[in-house]
Amino acid sequence: MILEGILQFLAAAVGTVAFSVLFSVPREHYPLCGFIGGTGWLICWIFINGFDTGAIIGNFAATVFITLASRIGSTVRKCPVTLFLIAGIFPEVPGIGIYRTIYYTLLENNELSLYYGRETLGIAIAIVLGIIFVFEIPQKTINRIFQKKVPGTKDRK
Repeated sequence: MILEGILQFLAAAVGTVAFSVLFSVPREHYPLCGFIGGTGWLICWIFINGFDTGAIIGNFAATVFITLASRIGSTVRKCPVTLFLIAGIFPEVPGIGIYRTIYYTLLENNELSLYYGRETLGIAIAIVLGIIFVFEIPQKTINRIFQKKVPGTKDRK
């Protein structure tokens, strides 16, 4: 299980970095994008396979981590949060669920089509709610906790 988790993390990290290249993220941010995406996917994978919670709760937990890590990374690196958030959320996008929904619809298997359609919609809603949940934290709070302090300067209020 540990080896599979490591492989899941590495695959998601490489996929996130590859998407970062397509999304034109500056090169110096690739490692952090890969870490955020890989760790987010690992959290989702652990929730689904380790805690047996299901894909919707696993994706929500992973999205909360990805959004929080993206906001912290953007504060520390002084760059837009979207660089990390869009690239990091890439492994969570329910592409296989959309594919299966359409596939089973074309095969006229309504039971499986509805199952995957509901799950895909649930994952999409979980991703949106996870992002909204973390963005409700005021930026001042994140800045106060994670912003680098320059020696010899006073804190801004």
